Amino acid sequence: MTTKNNDEKLTFKELVAAYKNEAKESYNTFRDNLRRPLTRAVYAQRISGVAGSLLRAFIIFGLSFIILYPIFQEVIVAIKDPIDLNNPLVVWIPEHFSLVNIQISAELLDYWNALKNNIKISAFTAVLQVASTSLAGYAFARLRFKGSDLVFWIVMLTLLVPPQTTTLARALYFSHFDVFGIFKALTGEALSLKGEGKDVILYMMAIFGQGIRAALFVFLFKQFFRGIPVELEESAQIDGAGVVRTFWSVMLPNARGCITTVSLFAFVWQWNDSFYVSQYGLSGEAFPLLTMRLLNVAEWVRNVLMSPQFKHLYYLVGEEVGSNPMFTKSITNTSAFLVMLPLLIGYLFVQRLFIEGVERSGIVG
Repeated sequence: MTTKNNDEKLTFKELVAAYKNEAKESYNTFRDNLRRPLTRAVYAQRISGVAGSLLRAFIIFGLSFIILYPIFQEVIVAIKDPIDLNNPLVVWIPEHFSLVNIQISAELLDYWNALKNNIKISAFTAVLQVASTSLAGYAFARLRFKGSDLVFWIVMLTLLVPPQTTTLARALYFSHFDVFGIFKALTGEALSLKGEGKDVILYMMAIFGQGIRAALFVFLFKQFFRGIPVELEESAQIDGAGVVRTFWSVMLPNARGCITTVSLFAFVWQWNDSFYVSQYGLSGEAFPLLTMRLLNVAEWVRNVLMSPQFKHLYYLVGEEVGSNPMFTKSITNTSAFLVMLPLLIGYLFVQRLFIEGVERSGIVG
């Protein structure tokens, strides 16, 4: 028995010695290789590649955290029970889960009615923006005429004009809308397009190239159409296609990525718009819109809590729950999350086309 243990100890020592010798040989080989300029260059290239990958991963992780942190925070706030508001131990994971914040926010926003109105306005506006700006972009890219470059740069300069400078003129125009005096001749007065639910103003602005950031969309389509080979148009012209047929049958089908990009931008910007909506008085109790309701959430919190449905919250957070700034902030954050939730869901379905359109439409590169 003793002999067997000694043999095992000797074998273990020999194994350790073998590992030491192997490590020493590897170190000597590495040291000898470093003395060769070519080997040093290879090692330096590998080290720089690894360092670059680590730096790139660190930057991507940091940017992702900065972008996603507010969203994660709003999700946590949305499912947190009001009883955890004054608990200093609750930071990320709530001790009590509840949908009370979501219920209150949905009632404040009149969520389903406002969601329906937002989708309708944003979708129609996006379609009209694509129609008008794609035509203008194609004209600037392919239909060259005298002074076309000057006209294009004038269009681009409209991006620098603050919308507030044209607010008064537009308000007066839409308050007394008339076409060659026709309405006044027929009815005795001009037609007023301003007022609650009269979203035709936004559609008119979109179809005539006056929508939100329309000049930017013209630029994107121009850059995209310039990248399409001219041979495709020449082949269509040989087959007898005119300008309109070429645009509709050749150019637009190849601009799917750019159309997706412009549609998404137009939809999101119209979804988040509160300037034009408030300026023309489109939103109200009979025609709610999410962005306008969101602006008043903090003021409405106490009024909603006075209703019998939410009276139990007074006993969870305190008698003055409506004036509690932490509770008001949590309801505001939850409402903001509900407003942007449809956009996040929609982006998941179009992200591939969106990235393709960004790469090919001139935003980068």
